[in-house]
Amino acid sequence: MTLPLNRMIYVDDSGHPQSGLVVYGWIEFAPDRWSSALSNWLQTRKRLWREHKIPVTQELHTTEYVNGRGRISTKMPDRHVHEGVEYWKDFGREVALECLQTLQSTKGLRLGAVYRRGKPEDIAQTRQQAYAALVDRFEDELNKSDSLALVFMDGDGSDTSYRSTHRTLELAQRRVIEDAIHLDSGSSQLVQMADLVAWSANAFVDKHSRNEFAWDWYETYLSSRDPARLPLEI
Repeated sequence: MTLPLNRMIYVDDSGHPQSGLVVYGWIEFAPDRWSSALSNWLQTRKRLWREHKIPVTQELHTTEYVNGRGRISTKMPDRHVHEGVEYWKDFGREVALECLQTLQSTKGLRLGAVYRRGKPEDIAQTRQQAYAALVDRFEDELNKSDSLALVFMDGDGSDTSYRSTHRTLELAQRRVIEDAIHLDSGSSQLVQMADLVAWSANAFVDKHSRNEFAWDWYETYLSSRDPARLPLEI
């Protein structure tokens, strides 16, 4: 019997190394929804270019632009310039909300997030354990649906723990095809979508004053696309 490939999963991580928190967020869809999901996001990217002069090729790395560190626009909108001062944080958060609304409205898209807490000095181990638990979850779901999936992960593949996590599983029983396929977020719009999910999940889990503006982003914009509704401790 030939098993169907019915899930394409794009994963990114977030967290707070100083507190020992690791968060993984992802988007996923059936292969036949790939082009429509990407097209919906690209329509938003084109609108961001028309209205805000953010190039479609500009990486939207959430940590950078929502904190005002990323100069993502070639022309700051006048409403975010006051007495000659450009308010990049306000602008970045407006952009993030537009992108969240796009995720919320994308038909056929599912998403999710998990987190794990550990000691700051054990952050690498916590990250590996969290990813292993996430892969186990994917494998269990795929086994129940008798299907296969492809997993795409942000990065260049230099962290071998991701590869070893998949290869410790029994090959004959594995449902994720091959190991995670690494993609650089700067060149992948889909990984950038997953980055926004991971960052929003982190803000929900790790509530501190610096990200209070985003405490409710996951619950407000993303929970309707998450079968679990909220990030899960894993």
